Amino acid sequence: MADTDRIRAVIAAALKLSPERVPADAAMEALPQWDSVGHVNVIMAIEQEFDLYLEVEDFARLTSVPAIAAYLDTTQG
Repeated sequence: MADTDRIRAVIAAALKLSPERVPADAAMEALPQWDSVGHVNVIMAIEQEFDLYLEVEDFARLTSVPAIAAYLDTTQG
């Protein structure tokens, strides 16, 4: 499974939060900072950190730490 601590750290940095504020099951609707603009920042940070390109079609399903981890498992596994 993808490194959830690394994903949490990337999301926290993109949203300007401390990593402790991003739990392992964090989802977009649970964090006020993870709004539509925040989501673009999260997606760009994930692309940069994991050296990949995300298709626009994938953006809508990558709205939680578990969803991002599962996606990374399929692309980097």
